[in-house]
Amino acid sequence: MSKLGPNDECWCGSGKKYKRCHQSRDLLKELRSESLAPIARAASNPRQVRPGTLSPMRAVPPHIARPDYALSGKPQAPRQRTVIKTPEQIERMRSACRAARKVLEIGKVAVRPGITTDAIDAIVHQAYIDLGGYPSTLNYHGYPKSLCTSVNEVICHGIPDSRVLEDGDIVNLDITIFLDGMHGDLSETVLVGTVDEESRRLVRVTHDCLMRGISTVRPGAMIRDIGKAIQGLAEREGFGVVKAFVGHGIGEQFHIAPNVPHYYTAGASTIMEPGMTFTVEPMVTVGTWREKMWDNGWTAVTADGQRTAQFEHTLLVTDAGVDVLTREP
Repeated sequence: MSKLGPNDECWCGSGKKYKRCHQSRDLLKELRSESLAPIARAASNPRQVRPGTLSPMRAVPPHIARPDYALSGKPQAPRQRTVIKTPEQIERMRSACRAARKVLEIGKVAVRPGITTDAIDAIVHQAYIDLGGYPSTLNYHGYPKSLCTSVNEVICHGIPDSRVLEDGDIVNLDITIFLDGMHGDLSETVLVGTVDEESRRLVRVTHDCLMRGISTVRPGAMIRDIGKAIQGLAEREGFGVVKAFVGHGIGEQFHIAPNVPHYYTAGASTIMEPGMTFTVEPMVTVGTWREKMWDNGWTAVTADGQRTAQFEHTLLVTDAGVDVLTREP
């Protein structure tokens, strides 16, 4: 049956115009159906990730320097505005970012079918300590673990637990270290065993999106140029870009200005200047870019249960362009 216009006679036989009879109720049914469809698709996904059991929060030896939230769970200082780093601060940022890269590489080696994400957390936790650093996520606003492990449809902030990684999964390891008074932050999505081609392409394109966004970073450019480049590439490849979570300034505090959206928005008009440090960390999706939250208050998943990937670097704006502080050696 063709769709009725508002001035057509209603389908129910009342003799009234459709707009004065059943149109509003029919529209409400359509909206309800659309809102429930992603949930239904997710529920039918046999590989959907479920939360596991959490182990106790891991201890950090007393000789390790801590950020101001380590004990209370709440940052004590007001959030800084955009900070132009001094040469001395930049050197400390380099040190923290090099250490973060080392920790990530250790975590990546541990990824395999059959290991729990909690076991990866234990390995990474020890790696931070061995390098003299503090796991930045640990007790940050109460977060209970030393890294984020986001599997399959988990967009970000997956909490390591008793879930075993399965052959064919993909998992993002998000690493941040507090060292020499600075935070260094990066992440990569890793393949677990034999992974299907669609997921492999998602991971490749997500990394390409990160690098495309980084290529726009230079003095005088605007933060919105990053998101424009990322969104353009992702959508040309048939993928979506998550809008609810963004990159951020970083330094002596974990999160500072500016926010760095991974999609185009005219409001992201901060002009890049030499000495600025911030993250770019696009989250790219096979299906919808919309998210829903788990009850733990941290973990975000795609609303339709389809897969997502993420890559992240910490960047320094230089006089000549950009320096990727968390690049591979």
